[in-house]
Amino acid sequence: MHIKSKLPKSEITIFTVMSGLARKHNAINLGQGFPDFDCEERLRNLVAKYLNDEKNQYCPMPGLLDLRQSISDKIQLTCGQTVSPQDEICITAGATQALFTAITAFVHPGEEVIILEPAYDSYIPSIQIAGGIPRGYQMVYPDYAIDWNEIESMVNEKTRMIIINTPHNPTGTVLKKSDLEALENIVANRDIIVLSDEVYEHLIYDGATHQSVLRFPKLYQQSIAVFSFGKTFHSTGWKMGYAVGPKYLMDEFKNVHQWNVFCVNSFTQYALAEHLQTPTNYTSLPTFFEQKRDFLTDRLKDTPLVPKLSQGTFFQLFNYAALSDMDDATFAKYLTTEIGVAAIPLSPFYSKPPGDKVIRLCFAKKEATLAAAAERLAKLAK
Repeated sequence: MHIKSKLPKSEITIFTVMSGLARKHNAINLGQGFPDFDCEERLRNLVAKYLNDEKNQYCPMPGLLDLRQSISDKIQLTCGQTVSPQDEICITAGATQALFTAITAFVHPGEEVIILEPAYDSYIPSIQIAGGIPRGYQMVYPDYAIDWNEIESMVNEKTRMIIINTPHNPTGTVLKKSDLEALENIVANRDIIVLSDEVYEHLIYDGATHQSVLRFPKLYQQSIAVFSFGKTFHSTGWKMGYAVGPKYLMDEFKNVHQWNVFCVNSFTQYALAEHLQTPTNYTSLPTFFEQKRDFLTDRLKDTPLVPKLSQGTFFQLFNYAALSDMDDATFAKYLTTEIGVAAIPLSPFYSKPPGDKVIRLCFAKKEATLAAAAERLAKLAK
């Protein structure tokens, strides 16, 4: 039987490659973005409580209403906006499923999607599966700023969607109010949907404020924002996320969602609904992760690795140009096999890699893990 692949050029994700290499060489894994510490005990206890309370059957298709109400309350607290829990929120099987659902719901064959590169690696395959055409705008090291005039010049009658990501993976940068205002002006009076990947919304540092599309009423009317409980509450294996958007967009989003997963696991939704009712469970996160960022940065200050201080996410970039002429993929493999610390190269996040000598390290780790990794990386200074 002949099978015609929808993704004929698809390769194994760089995260799988580097994590496999880390296991093979017993390297400390600062590559793939997952914490090596557990979620809070009170959240685990809530999950156990509802599991034992027989909350094990289907939830409503868009998710447990109590959880959607808790999310609506959180949005009111953090963004000052009122979002309908009945009509504007859908619980998903992780943020990646939400992104895939949004792209396949709205992008038709031949339509174009503008992405900002380096871009999270699920965007392009999702666009291609929908029959869309990805068009990359390349952000440049070290500031990764966006020229919105250039973005507007890329817009044409085929443009269906613009995907943004803030705080940004892999660069650790965040969009400012002026960025969102510029985007709002670009899409105004155009049939363009903004897909806003905001999975690291609570991981933003140095006193900055997360600029969500939810803060901009006009922009929100053309947007779907995607969030992740896994990233927020150190529980990436649960694959729990949600999407937020105006009713007319969410109706179509849910039209695809219902034929994809229909609904996601029940007892975890009950637990999260209760956990969100205590705002400090998420408002305390910037301080928690900023300390880890600073711990790793300080421990590596005597190495030739030059940091780009992370403004958000739990990733930080390091420039290794003073150390080697290797391309980033080769250097990341060298670090893993010879130094014993796994990193992620940036080139897989580009359709046309610029050749920057930059790697990404994850600091969402125990201090003991970060200290051990820094001790190994100190060999680079010798």
